[in-house]
Amino acid sequence: MTEIDVPTTPAGYWPDVEKVPRAPLRATAAKALLRFVAGRIPVRVVTGDEPQPPGPPPVLRLRRPDAFHRRIGATGLIGLGESYQAGDWETDDLAGLLTAAAAAMSGSLGRYRKLARVRHVPWLQWAHGARPKPDEENTVEGARRNIQRHYDLSNEMFALFLDETMTYSSGLFAGPEDDDLAGAQRRKIDRLLDLTGVGDGTRVLEIGTGWGELSIRAARRGATVHTITISTEQQALARQRVAEAGVADRVTIELRDYRHVEDAQGYDAIVSVEMIEAVGRRYWPSYFGAIDRLLAPGGRAGIQAITLPDERLKFADTYTWVQKYIFPGGVMLSVEEVERQLAGTGLRLADQRAFGWSYAKTLRRWRETFLANADRVRALGFDETFIRTWEYYLAYCEAGFVSGEIDVHQLILDRRG
Repeated sequence: MTEIDVPTTPAGYWPDVEKVPRAPLRATAAKALLRFVAGRIPVRVVTGDEPQPPGPPPVLRLRRPDAFHRRIGATGLIGLGESYQAGDWETDDLAGLLTAAAAAMSGSLGRYRKLARVRHVPWLQWAHGARPKPDEENTVEGARRNIQRHYDLSNEMFALFLDETMTYSSGLFAGPEDDDLAGAQRRKIDRLLDLTGVGDGTRVLEIGTGWGELSIRAARRGATVHTITISTEQQALARQRVAEAGVADRVTIELRDYRHVEDAQGYDAIVSVEMIEAVGRRYWPSYFGAIDRLLAPGGRAGIQAITLPDERLKFADTYTWVQKYIFPGGVMLSVEEVERQLAGTGLRLADQRAFGWSYAKTLRRWRETFLANADRVRALGFDETFIRTWEYYLAYCEAGFVSGEIDVHQLILDRRG
């Protein structure tokens, strides 16, 4: 492997990546912690051009050890991601390395998970980074800003790694040998439409348009679709795709927050695919309350959600690298928390289907395609730090699903009684 030359990024765009923090004492502690952890998980740590041992386990190669230890010492797990963004370390198997670390935390290092409780001790918040800024709160305006920071990056950039359906959520593969990502995305959508009873004459509300594939498939079943988004870029491309599919007469794409939707008649089906992660804990009652208010008698709602084990929910608000660099304001919830939220509504959880293994495969395909198109990403104006950021993000998420730290569910809601 050769030395990674990371170009200078636009001034101020990645301030915490460009600047190595001063944390000599914490860097020393981080170095000792790395030795402790590396001796207990299947990861090897080498420095510089030190020969790489053959075969597994994955190797973490430190290119700038001092900067790496200072970042880890200053901001813990956030610093681990930032040091990868900056090129302080590299590996031939990023997803494998992160999976090994995540699996070890669930398994052989499980007895140390009690230490996670110190995350809520104020003087140890450094281990997970500063709290999010007030403008990242998911108010109506805050949610719009948060969504723009991710989904409005560039439709062209997303098209370089998504499949032809332009679907940015987990596919549902038929089995381990299935490698048709577009087919997996259509299968996922069709199952959700089947479970919510979408067919000819159905009135559908979609919360979170994406780039329009679900609304197109619902409209082709004869449904009338009202789909809402707060991303101007997604709205523009979704309108184009809906028109090209010949279903514009049955699909209305509106720039509107879910809290502002009104409909006296109610919808026969409400669907929302991986949008609840952007709602925020404070607004979960508003989200489920809106579904309760807008779902017609006899109707069904289908939510696809990335989920946490319920015992980890108390740490869901911990500020993470993903929140800082990828999804500001994003928070996951558990299936049990969905049921607790529904207790205050007229809805119940009628069915649930988990398929985290499919998400791991989806993320792997996205990352492989993204890296294969890295030169085209650069041609759009994105720099090397951006590419390393998204490589880390996609591998980080894949590791979460492979290790079982997170899952994805389709949750079907209907009226009590």
